[in-house]
Amino acid sequence: MEQSSLFDLPMNEPLASRMRPRNLDEFAGQQHLIGDNKILRRMIESDNISSMIFWGPPGVGKTTLARIIAKCTKSEFITFSAVTSGIKEIKKVMEDADSNKKLGIRTIVFVDEIHRFNKAQQDAFLPFVEKGSIVLIGATTENPSFEVNNALLSRCRVFVLKELSSEDILMLLKRAIKDDRGFGKEKIDISEDSLNVIAKFANGDARVALTTLDMLIINGNILEDGTIKITDEMLEECLTKKTLLYDKNGEEHYNIISALHKSMRNSDPDAAVYWLARMLEAGEDPIYIARRITRFASEDIGLADTNALNVAINVYHACHFIGMPECNVHLTEAVIYMSLAPKSNACDVAYRLASIDAKKMIADPVPLVIRNAPTKLMKELGYGKGYQYAHDSQDKLTTMECLPPSLIGKAYYQPGKQGNEIRFKERLEQIKKWKASHK
Repeated sequence: MEQSSLFDLPMNEPLASRMRPRNLDEFAGQQHLIGDNKILRRMIESDNISSMIFWGPPGVGKTTLARIIAKCTKSEFITFSAVTSGIKEIKKVMEDADSNKKLGIRTIVFVDEIHRFNKAQQDAFLPFVEKGSIVLIGATTENPSFEVNNALLSRCRVFVLKELSSEDILMLLKRAIKDDRGFGKEKIDISEDSLNVIAKFANGDARVALTTLDMLIINGNILEDGTIKITDEMLEECLTKKTLLYDKNGEEHYNIISALHKSMRNSDPDAAVYWLARMLEAGEDPIYIARRITRFASEDIGLADTNALNVAINVYHACHFIGMPECNVHLTEAVIYMSLAPKSNACDVAYRLASIDAKKMIADPVPLVIRNAPTKLMKELGYGKGYQYAHDSQDKLTTMECLPPSLIGKAYYQPGKQGNEIRFKERLEQIKKWKASHK
């Protein structure tokens, strides 16, 4: 746990820290939240802060907004780290906040990377948020619906921060060159094209952009008149060609993830591993790749190998546990497994066919025979009448129709002839034969 020290800036620090916006007018992006008369700006400027969570990708200003609130608010401001803050430390600060409230002092608690706090740590904040002893501000890159306790989440307003545009980042780069907090006291010679390349390379992350500029200028060529010159060769050396050709938000991003998907579908592990490496070496988020592999496991393998989804989910969690670069081997294991597994798109096709009918017949009522009848009135109306309980039959099968009358006879799931689906196909044929013979 740190108290206020998060906001004390040392003299010798990275450019991204030196150039951190001091107020809302210097803040780049997020105009849907802090533009003129927008809700978050009004809350900050009126010092009417309630518990909230900032959710967005890295480098978009979550912590910066907390810093701005720290400067604007008339409250004690405390920061917590999931790594260093245990239950004991949290409870001690919460008790102090409780005492401060009685003295009329409001306490704002900033929790960076709140998704890294375990359930017990999050629960420790809850009673103090409930009774208003603290105002909680959490920052997370993960979906708070999954990573924040429901009870805590229900008491916080979620603000979604968007990825910065290249124009936003270009503005920050130019300001860093001119501002005395950056390189305003130096004479910098860097082309507009180079700044545009850095802005695009950053993929919406202001920290990446400013760190890249910092590195270029520190290592720039110093001319006789003291000018620091940045050449195209230096830029290329700093940003490898492979990385520059991979825009996480552009067409090449989708081209390469498509190449990975289709290589696995085509049972080509060598190509799959190559495209995986292309993405990881370019800085792609391993969690994004793991999510796509999870989709592939059901879309292109499905019941042909029911372990494929287990592998995909396990690899997804492994990527969460250790991150890059160590999780590259887990992702490699996953794409090789998916490439060599038997293939079937029967689950995907079954859903797409069913969804067509579902959209056309969205108002078709559920057959009375398979409706629940928890009340006397429902029973009198015929709910559940004629229902056949499969477990009461010797074969665990019945002839009861579960589809709406207009769809009886429809067959959405058509199992393939690879892997486990051979067994599923045989079982389905047995079920249909039994039903036909017992009607």
